[in-house]
Amino acid sequence: MIKRCLPRLLAMAGLGLALALSAADMPAQAAKKDKALEELEQKLPPPYRAFLEEVSVLISDDERKTFLGLNQDYQRDVFIDKFWKARDPYPDTGRNELRERWSARLERARLLFTDLAEERARLFLLNGEPTELIDVECSTILWPTQIWFYKGSDRVRGDFFLVFYRRWGAGSYRLWQPSDSLEPLFQDGNLVRQGNNQGRLQQMTNGCFRGDEVGAIFAYVLNQGVFDYQNIVSQATSQPEPPKGEWVDTFESYSTDLPSGVTELPATWEVSFPGRRQSRTALQSLLLVPKRAAGLAELAGYRSYNFILTGEVLEGDRLFDSFRYKFDLPAEEVPGEQVAMAFLRYLRPGTYRVVLKLEDLNAKGAFRGEKEVVVPALDAAPPPPTDPETARLLAESSAAVASGDVTIKILDPPMELISGLRRIETKITGQGIEQVTFTLDGKPILTKKKPPFSVELDLGSLPRSRVLEATAYGPAGEQLASDRLVLNASSHRFAVRLVEPRRGAVYKQSLRAAVEVAVPEAARIERVEIFLNETRIATLYQPPWEQPVLLPGDGALSYVQAVAYLEDGNSSQDLVFVNAPEIGEEVKIQYVELYTTVVDRQGRPVTDVAQADLTVSEDGVVQEIRRFEKVEDQPIYATALLDVSASMESSILAARDAALLFFEQAIRPKDRGAVVLFNDRPELAVPFTKDLKKIAAGLTGLKAERGTALYDSLIFALHYFNGVKGQRALLLLSDGKDESSQFQYADAVEYARRAGVTVYAIGLALPKGDARRKLTGIAEETGGRSFFVEGASELPAIYRQIEQELRSQYLLTYQSSNTAVSGQFRTIEVKVGRSGLEAKTLRGYYP
Repeated sequence: MIKRCLPRLLAMAGLGLALALSAADMPAQAAKKDKALEELEQKLPPPYRAFLEEVSVLISDDERKTFLGLNQDYQRDVFIDKFWKARDPYPDTGRNELRERWSARLERARLLFTDLAEERARLFLLNGEPTELIDVECSTILWPTQIWFYKGSDRVRGDFFLVFYRRWGAGSYRLWQPSDSLEPLFQDGNLVRQGNNQGRLQQMTNGCFRGDEVGAIFAYVLNQGVFDYQNIVSQATSQPEPPKGEWVDTFESYSTDLPSGVTELPATWEVSFPGRRQSRTALQSLLLVPKRAAGLAELAGYRSYNFILTGEVLEGDRLFDSFRYKFDLPAEEVPGEQVAMAFLRYLRPGTYRVVLKLEDLNAKGAFRGEKEVVVPALDAAPPPPTDPETARLLAESSAAVASGDVTIKILDPPMELISGLRRIETKITGQGIEQVTFTLDGKPILTKKKPPFSVELDLGSLPRSRVLEATAYGPAGEQLASDRLVLNASSHRFAVRLVEPRRGAVYKQSLRAAVEVAVPEAARIERVEIFLNETRIATLYQPPWEQPVLLPGDGALSYVQAVAYLEDGNSSQDLVFVNAPEIGEEVKIQYVELYTTVVDRQGRPVTDVAQADLTVSEDGVVQEIRRFEKVEDQPIYATALLDVSASMESSILAARDAALLFFEQAIRPKDRGAVVLFNDRPELAVPFTKDLKKIAAGLTGLKAERGTALYDSLIFALHYFNGVKGQRALLLLSDGKDESSQFQYADAVEYARRAGVTVYAIGLALPKGDARRKLTGIAEETGGRSFFVEGASELPAIYRQIEQELRSQYLLTYQSSNTAVSGQFRTIEVKVGRSGLEAKTLRGYYP
């Protein structure tokens, strides 16, 4: 490799050039360690000293201080895990590529070097193995010298060299700096002393093996200039930037250790075991803080108690579970003389050490408790709580937990898109189920009084989303368990369901809020908030998403609400009324979101429209616009549905390039793009992503072949949006009419109505007639537009126009005045009160 580079290096080096080099010293690479921290490090058990040695060039000062301040091995283990997670380049995958690469380099470095603290080892860890290594054979002139050549590394772009030498042939190798000239490399007495490097380069060239090559390398390095080469060395040797964010502060805040000088908070802590969940036993805890000692926040007449609870469960010396809760309790809804807080964890039978830290956010005090807890195996009725107050307050919540081992689970059909007649099976656990009632979209369809508890459904001709529920009842007609499944749901579905409390049930002192969350692919739940009426009372940061809720009154009408948040800020919620009267009618409140484009007579988007300019009507009835905003910065989910049938052979590359150009111009950090290819069947080539390389990879290697299943592919692509919220667009490109779909045009229109996705249809060299009319009909039904071009060279301009339109839309939200539950299609019309302007949006929706 270096030999191939030699002619270029010789040309750049200018061997005859005399270089005047500065004597500036490089800044020190390693800061002196604090004496106190050095002593703490020496006291660490060997595995943890080894960790600090292995990451010495990665770990920041703050991280090191935090690590050395930990007192327990399990805390150090958690720190190490968090340390690597904070550096994971692709946290959505199951691997940590950086940690794997670092481990491989460590293994190799230990084979090559005697000490990881040696400069060569440090640079090896930072930059990886050099592309080529030269041991300079010049024993009578130079000290032992190594030249490392890189064709770029993790730290430096482009080709570069690093030079190491070992004075007197003993000790560790040092990194050579050109600011010191060539003199440190030469053995004493063997140095040409003309005051510059020209003679020294000539001496290397004449006296060393492969002298021309060695001389050319040093000439090249020197010819870069001191500043440029030192900049390269600085990049190669500098410590990587620590992870963005404040993970160390977060780690410290999650510690169960009390900060020095904190005021002790008086609190009592009782545990009980109200039931089990399959092989695990429920550990229910109640914390009581006297009101006289608790801080009370007062803001604009609102008073509340606010606490954060952090906990750890240790099995032996290993951290088995950790958790965190936030309690926000309105003062007027906390009866008696104590503030009560409860939580649930599920543990296998055994002996554990449980550590709690309860922080009062208003009084700035804290309580720390530690207990050895023997978790029993519950084969019979659970033991009652030993504490009378715990038994009284949590009686109803405990009863709900005790019945939790009886479950019913609807088994998801293996096919993603299903229609027609289908049999759906269930799986049950526990004893006592006498009958199961099935409902479809809220309507009872079957009650079975003996197993197998399955149901046969007629799902209609189109694969649309349907909600199937199964409710299991006991001998006295009491509800034991229930489950809900959305049929034809996509991998993007984000939904929350309150399994407990049960609708229509009566609760006096307490209840159990149990939440199920359907999470989209590659997404993570950031938190789940539990509300009693309008007040958030608890925030859960980890599963199980279950929370004992203490009620303030005696059977008063109220409701429990659960709101789940993803890490990207998206949220979903569910609400259950409790203690509601049996008589009464359920009223559905329908909120409708309309992404709307306003265009002039030339079809150009208009961006200065005000709310007062627009009128929204549903089935001819004017609706009140509750929300109006421009959505220039709203995240866009866009899918390119690209025809790759045989007739596209001459246009496929241009069509591919135009689609890629659209994504390159349109995709911003919050946006996502996907690619669906189709001929006689559809294929998801690229799932939703913001990574342009992945999109490009899905668009490579295209081959035009077979027929055109346009309507099947359209329905497939629209279904892929199922569960995605916000601004959604499907860009359909085809050059022919449908030839082989199972579904018909009317089916595609009906499905597009239900999907609520804006379709932009592009016909390529498509003659006038029925095919054009149908593409236009689908686009206009969804609030999109149709475009017809003669050649693929016109596509980039069309895609730019679509992107401009997507960035120029308005979001209108209204609450439908129609409270009927008929399920009939409702037509929507948006009118603009300014001459010459037209609004484009969905033609309607199904409630």
